[in-house]
Amino acid sequence: MNDSPLLVLTAPSDKGISLLAELRQVRTIVVGDSAPDFVRSGGNAEIILNWSGSLALLREVFLMSRQVRWIHSRSAGLERSLFPELIESDVILTNGSGVFSASLGEFALAAILYFAKDFRRMIRNQIAGVWEPFDVTMVSGQTVGIVGYGSIGRAVAARARALEMTVLGLRRRISQESDKDSLIDQVYGSEQRLEMLSRCDYIVVTVPLTERTRGLIADAEFAAMKKNAVVINVGRGPTIDEEAMIKALAQSRIRGAALDVFDQEPLPQGHPFYSFENVLLSPHCADHTPDWLENAMRFFLAQLERFTRGQTLLNIVDKSLGY
Repeated sequence: MNDSPLLVLTAPSDKGISLLAELRQVRTIVVGDSAPDFVRSGGNAEIILNWSGSLALLREVFLMSRQVRWIHSRSAGLERSLFPELIESDVILTNGSGVFSASLGEFALAAILYFAKDFRRMIRNQIAGVWEPFDVTMVSGQTVGIVGYGSIGRAVAARARALEMTVLGLRRRISQESDKDSLIDQVYGSEQRLEMLSRCDYIVVTVPLTERTRGLIADAEFAAMKKNAVVINVGRGPTIDEEAMIKALAQSRIRGAALDVFDQEPLPQGHPFYSFENVLLSPHCADHTPDWLENAMRFFLAQLERFTRGQTLLNIVDKSLGY
């Protein structure tokens, strides 16, 4: 067993704490949710696992851990992992990208079918005891646009293709590999955002939150959308301008939205989203399958084995870009 302690940032009450038992078999670990918990061990640590720690805690622990070579974030999102000193350092940062993509792809598919088949109307009529036949929409032949074509975007695309939908992808950069992707009918660059959005019946936003993506979908983007467009956000809440989305929904400029992420979480009581008939809300749990935490730990254990053997780690983050 390696003598260098592995620092795990998590609260003792975290429901995933039991998963650390297997990690203890291969490494000496130190667990805590405050900087003093790591004062004795931080100086010798090479690895930090940010299981559920805050950004402030990670920064504190990083600054006291002068020997650290690798930090892993359980989450795919990096809002709780990136800070100037880490960005400027040579320390490798990896994340959980891809671990949760399949379940998020299924949520996007569920949201598409929810609006296409008007499940809300069915449930409302069932509860009221009303027999009211109505027309539903076929998703086959309709167009889904994926804003941010990474691991989650590919999971969405694979499922949309199975429904015979036309799939469009928006990427920051278009490469030759993008053009060869059999899951996508057409790839757009970031400067073609409005053009792509104007074609879509469903728009799935999967981008991470960075300074570049904050407010990426705002008034101009909603104005470009079809009146029957549905926006689905499984990335991060602030990538969509919330006020612009509220206006678009309230004025029926788009058909609806399915949201798993929000500017403020938990979503405050009295927020307009709760009362909108054209919004489907998920309390940031679209990827919380029964084994989601176990899968996250399994991925980290595989990464740890690679690190121990001197192999290249997966999911290395470009810290300057934020993903």
